[in-house]
Amino acid sequence: MNNKFSIAIHGGAGTLVKGMMTPELEAKYRVDLQAAIDAGYSVLEKGKSAVEAVEVAVKVLEDSPLFNAGKGAVFTANETHEMDACIMDGNTLNAGAVSLITGIKNPISLARDVMEKSEHVFLAGEGAHEFAKDLNYNFEDPSYFYDDFRHKQWLEIKDTDSFQLDHSTKKDSKFGTVGAVACDQNGNIAAATSTGGMTNKKWGRVGDSPMVGAGNYANNKTCAISCTGSGEFFIRGVVAYDVACLMEHKNMSLEAAASEVIHKRILEIGGDGGLIAVDTNGNISMPFNTEGMYRATKSSDSKAVVSIYKD
Repeated sequence: MNNKFSIAIHGGAGTLVKGMMTPELEAKYRVDLQAAIDAGYSVLEKGKSAVEAVEVAVKVLEDSPLFNAGKGAVFTANETHEMDACIMDGNTLNAGAVSLITGIKNPISLARDVMEKSEHVFLAGEGAHEFAKDLNYNFEDPSYFYDDFRHKQWLEIKDTDSFQLDHSTKKDSKFGTVGAVACDQNGNIAAATSTGGMTNKKWGRVGDSPMVGAGNYANNKTCAISCTGSGEFFIRGVVAYDVACLMEHKNMSLEAAASEVIHKRILEIGGDGGLIAVDTNGNISMPFNTEGMYRATKSSDSKAVVSIYKD
């Protein structure tokens, strides 16, 4: 016990051009990031598990319309929402993931239920919805997920073949994926990631977020990771596991391994984005190769820090 405990969260990485963010909007992002980090941290402070902390933090972000997850999820080509989420326990290597989810307010909670209440790791689409119904989940009306900004974003490219990773647009846009990683008082770590995917996506496209080892991973031997960025590249680069691998087999520090993957390996295949990571000593690393990443950290030996740009 009495391990240093810490938590980090992200709300997406990408083209965050400083001049395009109004002070009012930036203030709103900071408020919601602060709320999420505080919620997760208070769970750790009470001596509860890293798994619980990351779920709680991600739920706050899912409930905010500012982020592309849960309430703020982007529109698909069919004007619906398809959400993905994954959670992993570094102590047991248990994991739960859901994909192509519609109507579920907090996909991360359903992912945790897959981990703890089913024999499986990954459920998708109709089957995942049946599982949720068996557990008496409430299904929200589509209006709950309706966001005017998101809808305008979709209207601009609907009926075209273009799709949009939230962060690839130069406008004052909200964008991608939310996640949390934590180390609890017992030195156990966990990771959680949730997303609404990409605007105007077709054919049931799934990104890296719900994939164990690609967008989300946790292993007490090494680290817990939650990624955000161009999902196709993060899948090909098996990014989250890659960081853990460099730590395990090359004895790299958390900081060195995370930097190597984001600033070198993922760039070599053309991917952009970032990740948040924590190890069992409570150390945190948050590299990104884009202009910004919504992020926050808090640990038992330092105050909360909320950041957006590279400052």
